[in-house]
Amino acid sequence: MPFQQAPDVVAGDAPRVGTLPSGPLDLISDVAGVKVGHATIAEGERQTGVTVVIPHERDEFLYKVPAAATVINGFGKSVGLVQLEELGVVETPLALTNTFSVGAIATAQIETALRRHRQIGREWPTLNPLVFECNDGYLNDIQAMAVSAGHYTHACAAAAPMFAQGSVGAGRGMSCFGFKGGIGSASRVAMLANGERYTLGALVLANFGRLCHLSVVGQPLGRTLAANRAGGGDEFSEPEKGSIIMIVATDAPLDTRQLGRVAKRAGAGLARMGSVYGHGSGDIALAFSTAYQIPHLPDEPMPSVRMLHESHIDALFEACAEAVEQAIVHAMWRAASVTGRDGHSRRSILEALPDWRSVLDPQRSEE
Repeated sequence: MPFQQAPDVVAGDAPRVGTLPSGPLDLISDVAGVKVGHATIAEGERQTGVTVVIPHERDEFLYKVPAAATVINGFGKSVGLVQLEELGVVETPLALTNTFSVGAIATAQIETALRRHRQIGREWPTLNPLVFECNDGYLNDIQAMAVSAGHYTHACAAAAPMFAQGSVGAGRGMSCFGFKGGIGSASRVAMLANGERYTLGALVLANFGRLCHLSVVGQPLGRTLAANRAGGGDEFSEPEKGSIIMIVATDAPLDTRQLGRVAKRAGAGLARMGSVYGHGSGDIALAFSTAYQIPHLPDEPMPSVRMLHESHIDALFEACAEAVEQAIVHAMWRAASVTGRDGHSRRSILEALPDWRSVLDPQRSEE
């Protein structure tokens, strides 16, 4: 069925998906207390970096947030997911980087926590670093191991509610549907039947997809672009080899089991963009709640929180799907073109398709 919502298809300089309202920034940081920071390396063949999501203003190890992750397709090399699955808490900033830099960033997370708390690994349990990755080796000389602990420190220090998207931080060397990908973020407001409202935000590291599968606001944009050779490479024969990390934050009072259910709905937003979770794709989603914190020290009281009733959770499922889909769109529409290793290039979709509004809204081209 042709797309008929032409007047509402755009918001600013990117397509607007879904029907739910956004938060004031349309970023994951619309969830109060959440901040994001980047450290970007853009030096010739080294096109990579680090992005961190900081869940709240307090010490992450002493005050852990409830969380859950889901692995849609497991072609990935993240660290920290085993303990997360067992204990259901996050105790460091969430870090994103390239595949070969996971170890360096995990070490940096441990060293940062040790500088604050010498008891870790002695009187206290060890730290569970949490690092996610995508392979940026097409644009970045991944063998150079360019990311260091200093980049992680810089990203944490730079974290703020307002942050750049696109070809920045961990997203610097990423590709998406044959175009430039990277970091994208969005938020949606979930309105419950009982009148309560909660904010849900998403941040993605988008590095996936075959051009022929690309769908934007329900339009088969990729097939049009591939037929017109607007993208790069053999759009129809190459297998999907990329990955995506989807971080979801909400202020809704959810337990770990419920957060796992929300994280699964990130896959709905991913599928709407055209992903089939290919064999070579690592697709991982993590959801956390800022509604309460779990204290590390046993002499501090556990939180007493009225959890959201399961009958109201559909509103958050819908918000998750929309926010993730919108975040992927933002990752592409905010990205700048990048040339890196061995002259490999990825064009911004805006450069390749400056008249994208007319393509998504045929009525415009007839005016």
